[in-house]
Amino acid sequence: MAGAVAVGGGGGRKALDTEINMIPMIDLLMVTISFLLITAVWVHMSRVEANAQVPGTDTPPCEGAECAPPRVMHVEMRDPAKFSLWWSEGGTELARTEIPRKDVVDTIGKAKVVHFPGLEAEVAKEWGQWGKHKGTADRELDRLVLHTDDAASYAQLIGAIDAVHGVQRPIALGKKTGTTSAFHVTFAAK
Repeated sequence: MAGAVAVGGGGGRKALDTEINMIPMIDLLMVTISFLLITAVWVHMSRVEANAQVPGTDTPPCEGAECAPPRVMHVEMRDPAKFSLWWSEGGTELARTEIPRKDVVDTIGKAKVVHFPGLEAEVAKEWGQWGKHKGTADRELDRLVLHTDDAASYAQLIGAIDAVHGVQRPIALGKKTGTTSAFHVTFAAK
């Protein structure tokens, strides 16, 4: 495969006809196309499927008592003066309580660490009353949704999560018994 190119001579020169070899250009084009096709497949492999369902578990449809909606604890920390805690099951609110919020800020090195006294104790009390997954053989964790505003600092978020994870429950680890957090924490989507 070659194409003829006429190079005109001017000023007493003789015109030259030259053939350009098209095979290297076609080889380059084929490599480029194959590279684009291969990378297009890899782009789909790295995608994360996300939706606005909190917590977003995909479970097959079921029937009977095992299909009851999950019981979820909510902690709202949008108000700087209080925490609102409530339990919901499906669309029904089961119980609600509010506790005063006091941000205790400690400085460790250059980092600020926020603690919320009373939040861990109140979450533990609520979990003791309403939590479903308490047995040592139960591998499931209760779910907790943390509602925050956009102005919440990273230190405040970590302080709230630390308070929630401070609530521990026993779990069977083979022949031994250990402890784990009572909750799986997710964030609310607006």
